[in-house]
Amino acid sequence: MISNHEIVAKFERDFIADSKLSHSQALRIIDALWNEGVKLGSLPPKDPFEGLETDYKIARALNACLKKSSPG
Repeated sequence: MISNHEIVAKFERDFIADSKLSHSQALRIIDALWNEGVKLGSLPPKDPFEGLETDYKIARALNACLKKSSPG
């Protein structure tokens, strides 16, 4: 369990700042991840709409929280 979230956030910011990928490098990574998912049998999804309602419900809840907590 993460006990100091600020340390993790700083690590993520520093990691992102130091990780400058070109567009072609990023595409190669995505392609490799997709191919691995295909080999593992998890991609492509059998039903691409499965779980979509759950995603909508979560998005609505998060957006409602953001609207309530935003100043202004």
